[in-house]
Amino acid sequence: LIQQKQGNLESARETIRATRGSTAAERTQLLLAESQLLREVGRNDEAYAVLEAALVKEPDNTELLYEAALLAERRGKPEVLEVHLKRVLGLKPDHAHALNALGYSLADRNVRLDEAEKLIARALQSAPDDAFIMDSQGWVFFRQGRLDEALKTLQQAYSLKKDGEIAAHVGEVLWVLGRKDE
Repeated sequence: LIQQKQGNLESARETIRATRGSTAAERTQLLLAESQLLREVGRNDEAYAVLEAALVKEPDNTELLYEAALLAERRGKPEVLEVHLKRVLGLKPDHAHALNALGYSLADRNVRLDEAEKLIARALQSAPDDAFIMDSQGWVFFRQGRLDEALKTLQQAYSLKKDGEIAAHVGEVLWVLGRKDE
């Protein structure tokens, strides 16, 4: 990380690659760290390639699959996000973050909203106080035209986590409700 902040990204990557994790979990964390370094400097295609290569060797690694899914979305490939997240959910059906990510992706693209709502409801069962999952639920309600439920849910999420994206969602619902001053 220090090397990256000094502008030595390749040196930082070499350090990570030279580090040998003694367990599978440590090796996964090193791969995730290398991918994150690349993502942070906007090299999403390369970050994804690191994960994709690792998944060839470990196709059932849910941490790598989840991270690859998020990167696929950043790369404008929602169909790849779906494949990876469905694989995660096949391995861990109650993975709250995978349920949420898939549900939110569907809602954000304004497709298959009933499916999105069910996925996010399952995520909330596993993590009922997660503000980001609540935000996703509110966003589904918004997309479904259930504006009052959306606003209530989003405001509850924002009360738990003062996050810019949650605030933007609250603002968008208020705007559509004609409450522009708020």
